Amino acid sequence: MPNDIDVNTQSKALTAYLQASSIIDFASPAILELAALLAEGSEDISATQGRDYVIAKRCFEWVRDNIRHSWDFQSNPVTCMASSVLKHTTGYCYSKSHLLAALLRANNIPAGFCYQRLSLEDNGAPYCLHGLNAVYLQDYGWYRIDPRGNKDGVDAQFVPPVEQLAFPTDGKLEADFPEIWPEPLPVVVQVLTSFTDIKEAYDNLPDIPLAFSV
Repeated sequence: MPNDIDVNTQSKALTAYLQASSIIDFASPAILELAALLAEGSEDISATQGRDYVIAKRCFEWVRDNIRHSWDFQSNPVTCMASSVLKHTTGYCYSKSHLLAALLRANNIPAGFCYQRLSLEDNGAPYCLHGLNAVYLQDYGWYRIDPRGNKDGVDAQFVPPVEQLAFPTDGKLEADFPEIWPEPLPVVVQVLTSFTDIKEAYDNLPDIPLAFSV
C-alpha cells in the first residue's frame, strides 16, 4: 500500500510538467505532427531502453541540431512560443528549451526548465541566464539536457545517467540553479516577447543576480 501512495504522489507531482500553456503550446498541429514523427517505432526498440528514453533522445537531438541558435547563426526573429520556434526554426537557448519541452509533453513525457547563470563573454561581467531542460525518465528520474546547439567548444549529449551539458559553471558569480520549473521564468519570457531583433535581445538578456536568486 505505501508503494501505491508513493506512485500516486509522484504522478501528481509530475502533472505540472505535462501541461500545455501559452508558451508551451504543444497542441499546435505542427508540434503534434513532429512529436508523433519522433515517436514512430519507439514501441519496437530494445527492452534495455524504454520508450520514454528513445523519444526523449530523439526530441533532444532534433531540437539541438535542427533549430538554429539565434546568436550563433545571427538569425531573426526572436522567438518564444514553442510553435513559433518550430515555424521559424530559430531561437535563443530559452526558446529552444520551450520547443523541446513541448515535444516531450506532447509525447506524455514530463519536462521542465532549468537555468544556469553564466558569464556572457566567458570573462566576468556581464552575466546572463542560460536556459536548458530537465526530462523525467522512468529509469533515471530527472535528467538535465541542453538543446542550445553544439559548436566548437560545446558538446551537449544525451547519455543518462551522466549529464553532458553545453557549459560548466566555474566562475565566482556563475551558478547552476538546481530548481526544475514547470514553466519558463517570467524574466525570460519578458525579454523574448519584448524584442523582435536578436541584437536587442542580446543586449538585454535576462539575469538573476546571485544575491536575489530564486
